[in-house]
Amino acid sequence: MARANLDKKPIEVSTMFDAVGKRYDLTNTLMTGGLDRYWRKRITERLNPQPGEKVLDLAAGTAISTEALAENGAWCVACDFSRGMLHAGAHRDVPKVCGDGMNLPFADNTFDAVTITWGLRNINDPGLGLRELARVTKPGGRLTVAEFSTPIIPVFSSVYMNGIMAALPAIARAASSNPDAYVYLAESIRAWPKQEELARLINANGWEDCGWQNLTFGIAAMHSAIKPE
Repeated sequence: MARANLDKKPIEVSTMFDAVGKRYDLTNTLMTGGLDRYWRKRITERLNPQPGEKVLDLAAGTAISTEALAENGAWCVACDFSRGMLHAGAHRDVPKVCGDGMNLPFADNTFDAVTITWGLRNINDPGLGLRELARVTKPGGRLTVAEFSTPIIPVFSSVYMNGIMAALPAIARAASSNPDAYVYLAESIRAWPKQEELARLINANGWEDCGWQNLTFGIAAMHSAIKPE
């Protein structure tokens, strides 16, 4: 079965996610103890898509997040590099496009709002991915990035990083079609920038006024920013 390394070669990442698509949503719910549903609600509220707006959900996977974003009447498109993930979400009634986060298949200034959830970590060049998101967003448009992050309580942070992360592959074996992919997941979370560092990266790549809100004591965080007028 496929498994990507932290150099995040696009073909390796795509192939790895192709292999986990079938049971991806179930695995995420089991591994987060159901927190994924709560996080999805918070992310949707934060991006606040409005009726008539055009919204891009990048790294949308099975389009479960896109479906939630579209509930208020916005036109939302799911874009992901993995055809297997999009195929696993074929039953969800939202537009789906297979596309590379470093070379998005959309025109400049298309979207009112863009989001990437649990996916910026998997782009080979996150800065380029952020610039591409800015390119396809209208001036004044909104960005929300949701990612696993660094817990803000020191004792909990140590338990989370050294204990829970180490247990992820074992948990995945009970549900995932490719448990080895979750070794990559744990490694990529440990290597990911802290909240402050990610905010600086976002501001340096086409966005401004980036701030963040922690989810579940910083296990995850939502970073939000605006494209300059």
